[in-house]
Amino acid sequence: MRFMPDRHELLRIFLGGTVWEDWDQAPIAADASSRRYLRLTHDTQAVMVMDAPPETGEDIEPFCHIANYLESAGLAAPKIYKSNLENGFLVLEDLGRTDFARALQKDPSQEPGLYEAATDVLIRLRELDAPPSVTMNPDVGGEMTRITCEFYVNDPALADEMAKEMAAHLRDLCGPPNILALRDYHAENLIWRPEYRGLQRVGLLDFQDAFLAPDGYDLASLLRDARRDVSEDTVKEVIAYFAKYTQQDEGTVSAAVACLSVQRNLRILGVFARLIRMQGKRRYVQMLPRVWSHVMQDLQHPALHRLNAVLRDRLPEPTDPIIMAWTE
Repeated sequence: MRFMPDRHELLRIFLGGTVWEDWDQAPIAADASSRRYLRLTHDTQAVMVMDAPPETGEDIEPFCHIANYLESAGLAAPKIYKSNLENGFLVLEDLGRTDFARALQKDPSQEPGLYEAATDVLIRLRELDAPPSVTMNPDVGGEMTRITCEFYVNDPALADEMAKEMAAHLRDLCGPPNILALRDYHAENLIWRPEYRGLQRVGLLDFQDAFLAPDGYDLASLLRDARRDVSEDTVKEVIAYFAKYTQQDEGTVSAAVACLSVQRNLRILGVFARLIRMQGKRRYVQMLPRVWSHVMQDLQHPALHRLNAVLRDRLPEPTDPIIMAWTE
């Protein structure tokens, strides 16, 4: 039997002798991984703690590298105040409590402005020399969709055909994989900080899985969010804005974003289905219809007609009977 360390005791030791050891601790909602987050507070001060157990496969070193890279580029990644790589603990700057999703729930009229600010960050990222990283080339991008046919639909023949066609579309419609993509660039991972100016208004979280991808990957992540609907007016405005300020043809950007959205959301269908089926994480059930709709909507882009022909009748809608069959 594998020994599982007492994370509470390890955290107590990690914080021992620091200014934060007696601060109040409050858990923050967990993500899809085995990481957990705590907010430590004292009077008006606050920091965040990341607890990423190495025994579950977590590795905080990539987060540290990317955080330092982003901060050096003038972006609002959290400063790292204290780290223990061996045990998987970080004390981080608290960037704020209002993510984009909360800000927009309170005032939906802010959507165009917030999404433009988030797009400014992506424009800045594409100007930088990307650090060495894992690369999502077309073949890798195609292979990443296979999980859909393992957990969402049981169709090995479709897995081969989909991976091949997806890779071909990525090759035809998207640029080279030379842009650092933060990968989970969506409303719940972006902190809105209106008290700051410029790029510092957008706090960045959950970027430890960043990789090199074609231009527009994070734009697809932002606009085709698994957790909230972005208005089509905002989608069109943001694509036009991105195209203008990166000096690209708007139609080219639109096709690339649609292609990358389909690749990304096919994979998310598989990942969410796995979380539901293998780990009993039922909260992902409510997100499946939106993710499926993103795939179906972006398959309608004229540039994706070949992929649409492959998938349109073989990727069923996530209805209750289908989901119930997973847990029987």
